[in-house]
Amino acid sequence: MIKKEALFWEKRGDGRIQCLLCPVGCVIAEGKIGVCMGRKNEGGILYAINYGNLVSIAIDPIEKKPLYHFYPGTHIFSTGPNGCNLGCSNCQNWTISQQESPTEFVTPEELIKIALKEKSIGIAYTYTEPLIWYEYVTDTAKIAHEKSLVNVLVTNGYIHEEPLKKILPFIDAMNIDLKSMDEDFYKVTCKGKLSFILRAIELSHQNRVHIEITNLLIPTLNDSDEQIQKLVDFVAGLSDRIPLHFSRYFPAYKMNLSPTPLETLQKAFILGKKKLKYVYVGNANIPDASNTLCPTCNELLIKREGYFTSVVGIIDKKCKKCGAGVDIIMQ
Repeated sequence: MIKKEALFWEKRGDGRIQCLLCPVGCVIAEGKIGVCMGRKNEGGILYAINYGNLVSIAIDPIEKKPLYHFYPGTHIFSTGPNGCNLGCSNCQNWTISQQESPTEFVTPEELIKIALKEKSIGIAYTYTEPLIWYEYVTDTAKIAHEKSLVNVLVTNGYIHEEPLKKILPFIDAMNIDLKSMDEDFYKVTCKGKLSFILRAIELSHQNRVHIEITNLLIPTLNDSDEQIQKLVDFVAGLSDRIPLHFSRYFPAYKMNLSPTPLETLQKAFILGKKKLKYVYVGNANIPDASNTLCPTCNELLIKREGYFTSVVGIIDKKCKKCGAGVDIIMQ
């Protein structure tokens, strides 16, 4: 166990501390912990009590993150902390994100050794919310780069600008969960604020981190034509080459709405393709909605069936039919 002082906090009156890592802005009294369960006030100092504590560990296909344009067909060593700074009522990983769960302590150096032993392309910080693990991710990511390993964040993007800017140089790819383009949705369903997520996406894109966006379509809450179009417009405003993944909702945690109709996912796919080069559908069996096509000539570049991925139309990082460059990071 390592006792690690947290980054980004300031003292308040009466022995309290305000955490400045994310927009929740917890004001923490002596002996108490923040909303994310990862930061504690001990003697007037904020400590990252989640440092090195792993709640889950696995070797996953990179497509499971989902990342479709980053080392397709490879596997990545994946892990995450216990906790989250949002409180989504539909959380699919609520047993490890919304309540205290058993963890195992692993130092950054040990984690890197495991990733190298497994011949992984790198480390994905995922499953819950990796940005609440800020100190551990930063320390591990620095060593990973020294060992020629990539770092991937699968995140809700709920973080302040300063800490995000400081960690981005060590991050190679991100899948950012943009849950809705409606402030009320974030306030009611997620206990968060949309504006901070949008800014995190913009900053990550500006800093040339490979990003892909995921949107879980929930019936009656964020699946209207207007909401989908607004989301597509936002992504296209950054770049029409950012991959957008629409995902099918299933009942989970505190939400019992019926699963997303396939028709809704098909509608979103069609709306997305009008402005974006790369749109995908996950958690649903919709023909060709997971394949990557050349945006210039429509040639099949990558075929996907579940998590089985086959690169069929790319030679020397170009479309084998028309020779156009592909927006895919290859090994």
